[in-house]
Amino acid sequence: MNDFLDFEHGIHAVDALFKRPRLAALHLIVEGGRAALVECGTNHSLAQLQRLLAHCHVGPEAVDYVIVTHVHLDHAGGAGAIMRHLPNARLVVHPRGVRHMADPGQLYRAATAVYGEAEMRATYGELLPVPRERMLETRDGALIDLNGRPLLFLHTPGHCRHHHCLYDERSGGMFTGDTFGISYREFDVDGRPAVVLAAAPSQFDPIAFHDSIERLRALRPRWAFLTHYSRVGDVDRLADNLHRLVDGHVAVAESARGLAGSERHHAMAAGLDRLFRDHLHEHGCRLPEADITALIALDVEVNAQGLGVWLDSA
Repeated sequence: MNDFLDFEHGIHAVDALFKRPRLAALHLIVEGGRAALVECGTNHSLAQLQRLLAHCHVGPEAVDYVIVTHVHLDHAGGAGAIMRHLPNARLVVHPRGVRHMADPGQLYRAATAVYGEAEMRATYGELLPVPRERMLETRDGALIDLNGRPLLFLHTPGHCRHHHCLYDERSGGMFTGDTFGISYREFDVDGRPAVVLAAAPSQFDPIAFHDSIERLRALRPRWAFLTHYSRVGDVDRLADNLHRLVDGHVAVAESARGLAGSERHHAMAAGLDRLFRDHLHEHGCRLPEADITALIALDVEVNAQGLGVWLDSA
């Protein structure tokens, strides 16, 4: 299985094997034989990480940092298992995420409320804790040194309050987790990516989202390395699209404010489905409608749940 992506400046990626091919990526930054892993995927991603390290000729002992952009389980569910495999690594995490990595029980319960027990067991398995002494908290604007290569961390709420992104000046690339949206390669048109918003429960904040998108744009990056899925360019255009999608999500939520329960949820899901389809058609997406439905179904459902929590707390 040749699912490696090799970019300039020592950046490599492999599929995390989350739910379907090319849904989530692990990125490895290699500098002078030392490495930093960005995102952990799930417990099922460990074998993929081992393949990636072998592909890059990097031993487990040479990984200095494991960076999770936030602690949602498709990004950090495998942290405990992966840290046990990397003896010298420190887990780099937003301060709000530290307690969840040390004791992931609350994370598991919250995700189970969204996905159900059977799905949780099949997709994530047992979540293993990470000892606090192996964690490194970031502050906004912090620099971490990877063998002489500075990595800049910015706190970027909007998708959730425990989110940070990192900027790598060497490559001109930012690693954005879910702050800079989701870009499935199936939606590329003549090499041009499309992006959709990630507004999962339970901390969607549209004002913070707008601010975070602009903070990332202000770095003038050449590339965004997305967890879902890997490298995209044309950053200014995608930032503009994300701003419109944030506002579109708010409009969908407000249109359903007078409804309740399942009626409200279904109305918002239908509104998000239209929003995403209109955006993709405007982009020039030529996929059959059934394929678009299959690709956006999970995001529509999860974002509708996120909007419901936001409406109830607003």
